[in-house]
Amino acid sequence: MTPGDKPRRFGPLGVPALHDNSAIGLLGGSFNPAHDGHREISIAALETFNLDAVWWLVSPGNPLKDPAQYAPYQERLAQARKAARHPKIVISDFENRKCLQYTVDTLETLKDLWQNVRFVWLMGADSLNSFHHWKDWSRISELAPMAVFNRPGHENAPESAPAAKELAPFRVEPENAVTILENAPPAWTFIPSTENSISSTKLRSKK
Repeated sequence: MTPGDKPRRFGPLGVPALHDNSAIGLLGGSFNPAHDGHREISIAALETFNLDAVWWLVSPGNPLKDPAQYAPYQERLAQARKAARHPKIVISDFENRKCLQYTVDTLETLKDLWQNVRFVWLMGADSLNSFHHWKDWSRISELAPMAVFNRPGHENAPESAPAAKELAPFRVEPENAVTILENAPPAWTFIPSTENSISSTKLRSKK
């Protein structure tokens, strides 16, 4: 987004209109703040899965983290819009509008609203390491296929993470990654080629 651009305005759900069989990547998080690592994952997902868009679902808060560490919500939204810099990356306050706190509830709501849209959940390998702590994580894996992207220091997550071990029978090799959108979940893949050492935690520590 250039300085003269205005944020895109969507309908009451905070997302653009969709057509049947759209392919949408979902990247959830507090985006506290958004950074180039989020953007690189999103662009890699757009290219790998031939997605129509990637939605950054800016969460009101993470139940596993201290709420005191968060910047104000509108500030995080505005910063995410600046960081996205891509016409197919959509910054959405869907979770805030719908008062959703947990990924499982977000996915169930999205799938109820758009039954003919193909959603894929995107996450970094660092999140995969803690995925087994998420509310109803196994249900999440049944609601949407998942694409896990490499993060420095977490290269072994696809083999060592507790959730990854449980979901090992449903893992798809990177060369066949695009097929996870065509098959019923659970299905997941690990994309090893996207690395960016920037993290929201590191950015906050520099302030």
